[in-house]
Amino acid sequence: MITKKLIWLLAILLIVVLPACESLVDGLNVDPNNPTDASAELILTSAQLANLTIHEGHTVRVAGMWSGYFTGVDRQYKDIFNYNITGASFNQIWENIFYGVVSQAKLVIAKSEPLNNRLMKGIALIVQANALGSATAGWGDIPLSQTADITTYPNPVFDSQADVYADLQEMLSVAIEELASGIGTSPGVADIHYGGNAAKWIAAAYTLKSRFYLETRQYDLAYEATATGVGVPANSMMVPHGSTLNSDENLMYAFIARSRAGDMNSSGALITRLLNPAESLYRGNDKTDETARFNFLFLTNDPNGIIPNTTTGGIFAQTASYPLVTYEENLLTAAEAGARAVSFDEGLAKLNEYRAYMNGGGYIGPSFVDGAYAFKYEAYTADDFAPGGLINPESLSPEEALLQEILLERYLAFFGQELGFNDLRRTREESVGVKLTPNTGSVLPERFIYSEAEINSNTNAPNPVPDIFVPTLINND
Repeated sequence: MITKKLIWLLAILLIVVLPACESLVDGLNVDPNNPTDASAELILTSAQLANLTIHEGHTVRVAGMWSGYFTGVDRQYKDIFNYNITGASFNQIWENIFYGVVSQAKLVIAKSEPLNNRLMKGIALIVQANALGSATAGWGDIPLSQTADITTYPNPVFDSQADVYADLQEMLSVAIEELASGIGTSPGVADIHYGGNAAKWIAAAYTLKSRFYLETRQYDLAYEATATGVGVPANSMMVPHGSTLNSDENLMYAFIARSRAGDMNSSGALITRLLNPAESLYRGNDKTDETARFNFLFLTNDPNGIIPNTTTGGIFAQTASYPLVTYEENLLTAAEAGARAVSFDEGLAKLNEYRAYMNGGGYIGPSFVDGAYAFKYEAYTADDFAPGGLINPESLSPEEALLQEILLERYLAFFGQELGFNDLRRTREESVGVKLTPNTGSVLPERFIYSEAEINSNTNAPNPVPDIFVPTLINND
């Protein structure tokens, strides 16, 4: 439950987010070596709030339009939907990553180390890894080894994407060691995710490790990491939200329902065609009924067409928490990595574990599974994946059919998250998986375009600047 103190803290710190297009730093001295002093706890909260704008703000909307989740219909979102975008579009998010999260997390660490507050250090490292993981997945090569030290490195080099992923794994390993030490003072409600609970942070770190291993196709290591990842839904790392206008409300709600209503919806999006029982692409079957999930995710009676559900209880309601690292992700990573690196039976067992979770309501809002809408996710058997079986009308091998189903479930489960975009690019050249048709032209986007401000100010920035159709290193097979 969000305490009054936490609501107040979110109100004060988030007030700069929505009115200024998710800016956390307008009007502030951005030199990380000369910050206005504050307690480590307050700086930690600031870093966590900056992190949420990375995962819940503009980049997720762009990734969603390029992943069959959202449709851009007006103003610049129509252009972005059709792949017309400039680096200026990412200036603020880039600043939020490297100043709002990275430099602030390093300040938390610098303040914590003299006090031997290993708990605070571990939390800060995980928040930093969460932001940088999103950045390298979206852009490829990014500054890391020389970032947030403007005096020594006024023009930080861009580390290769492969090196960044390796460094993030080491960062998370160090974080786990710090948290497991049991040493340190809890930040309490200043930690908006777990209230300083070390065990929950350790589990989130392992799920992040599994995410990064999956994105680099190290499937055996990804599977191994899920064993100690987020093991129950209640321990998912979520962003809490409230009902205070322009303060602590869900950022997707603020965009879709208020500030830019009509600019973006989900009409014609692939995901709606997969989940809508009235569509020819509906993925339901004798063991699967998606009616409740479809209505939890979308509204069909809006004058703007099919739009993400921002009503009370819907996925993007004003007070709805937003997922960063979840039980669903951990289970589905175990399913995919298990199917690839262990065995068909292991992948099927993990998929059925996920389906059992969904059959109990899963992450679907309670008001949509209390009898208002039908839902069903019965366990699959090996026969369902045999050629001609329930899940295999195309006569794939059982292994291919299982992987196809797991990748489809990941696509549906990650609606509104960058993870869906990451999966699509990772599996694009494989024979199975979710296959998109370009919104325009014949080529699909492979990355975000680098911040214009970074390109213009950093002499070590990539030159020439890769456009959105150039695959990042890990997807350039």
